[in-house]
Amino acid sequence: MRSAYEILGVDPGADAAAIKAAYRRLAKALHPDATSTNKGDKSKAEARFQEVTAAYNQLKDETSRRQYDEEQRAAQMSSFSSGFTPHSARHQDARDHLFTDLFEGLKGAGQRVFRGRGDDVAYTLSVPFLDAAKGGKIRLQLRNGKHVDVAVPAAMEDGQQLRLRGKGGDGFGGAEAGDALITLKMALHDWFRRRDLDILLDLPVTLTEAILGARVEVPTISGPVTLTIPAGSNSGTKLRLKGRGLKRPTDGRQGDQYVTLIITLPDQPDEALKDFVSGWQAGQTDNPRKGFSET
Repeated sequence: MRSAYEILGVDPGADAAAIKAAYRRLAKALHPDATSTNKGDKSKAEARFQEVTAAYNQLKDETSRRQYDEEQRAAQMSSFSSGFTPHSARHQDARDHLFTDLFEGLKGAGQRVFRGRGDDVAYTLSVPFLDAAKGGKIRLQLRNGKHVDVAVPAAMEDGQQLRLRGKGGDGFGGAEAGDALITLKMALHDWFRRRDLDILLDLPVTLTEAILGARVEVPTISGPVTLTIPAGSNSGTKLRLKGRGLKRPTDGRQGDQYVTLIITLPDQPDEALKDFVSGWQAGQTDNPRKGFSET
């Protein structure tokens, strides 16, 4: 008698996913409507289907498979020559319950219909930074070529998963389709960075703006705003724009935007600035690295 592994065409070391895939492939090929396989001899195909399904029932979960393997080992050690194996009763019971478990209804005159839920299908969707921050709809092409608009929630997390019911693989015999499992990946932005609900931005400022102070326009995820730069600011000075971060719909929490000033000199050399700095006594004596430890 062939083992359940041989019937399904898998190795004894195959994992649960491989066993399930082998069963689905055989079940589909042995479907009563699969004329390429069943033409002219549907009763033979049905008997073969019963055998395949009984084998799958013995291997479909860890408990059943462990019990089956133990019975197989015990059978090999048995000295009986009658061909009886401990699992044969369970094998027959699986055959008896076959149509209850995997066939539903009648089609025509006595023709049984195999039903099986469709597979879930995984997708990865790249979401632009601003859509990930504020929410939006992103179009996704499904495996079957159709398109669906995915509603991205505001303040989405990188790697967050969404489930679209019925957008996966087609079911067998009129059964429900599987789901689409979508992993959201947040794209990088040219200026903005994200830390939880806060937005981070490095802002270039001129030497004049840093020394004398200024009011400048700053981009935020909801549009530009005016920011006051205090006189005497240094590179690395951090300023806060309250409430200009992400807002989480689930709890209403609102983040802030933090702006780090970066003093930027002109691209073209400025002789007047060079002359001033050369004669600037405080600039010659001040040591901004005096707190560094010696190496």
